[in-house]
Amino acid sequence: MFEATRLACRIAAEVKGFNPCDYLDRKEAKRMDRFAQFAVCASQQAIADARIEINDLNARQVGVVIGSGVGGIKVLEDQQEIYLTRGPDRCSPFMVPMMIANMAAGLTAIHTGARGPNFCTVTACAAGANAVGEAFRLIQRGSAQAMICGGTEAAVTPLSITGFAAAKALSTRNNEPTRACRPFERDRDGFVMGEGAGILILEELEFPFVSLSLQRDG
Repeated sequence: MFEATRLACRIAAEVKGFNPCDYLDRKEAKRMDRFAQFAVCASQQAIADARIEINDLNARQVGVVIGSGVGGIKVLEDQQEIYLTRGPDRCSPFMVPMMIANMAAGLTAIHTGARGPNFCTVTACAAGANAVGEAFRLIQRGSAQAMICGGTEAAVTPLSITGFAAAKALSTRNNEPTRACRPFERDRDGFVMGEGAGILILEELEFPFVSLSLQRDG
């Protein structure tokens, strides 16, 4: 994705072969940072796997909570470069809405039709798990009957890798990438940065989505 020869850490777990246009209109995909593309596409896959249908009758009972640690950092880096080399007039008006972390949840709601509770957890490495827990609580207290939840990240970028490496958080075992992440070993030297999204559908036990799926099968 970028030239990494100058960096101390030159390994990462990238998502290869991802094409957001397999799920999104090209124009819409162009206005999303990669982290939001991951979230929307993974949410569509999760809904299909769960065999649920979001419609006008149940949309307000379906919410979205998707966490992200850094949001659209690639957009921020790109726009900073444009600012420095071409001037402020050339910066995109979509910079802020593409960058902020809650856009993954917001865009997922727009593209799936979910109109229930919607927010983003920004709790570093715990953001995705935190989102699942919050989604569970929303269902438990009756604020929603089903939730699209999980985490998304696309922080394999020059500045992000540099920052984590400067903090001595990343492994520098560049010659053995498959064995670089050793969290429980005595000689561990850091983690390997990854990207992607993990999305779950949580449902109340008696939610009518279940019967809808069974009726279609029958």
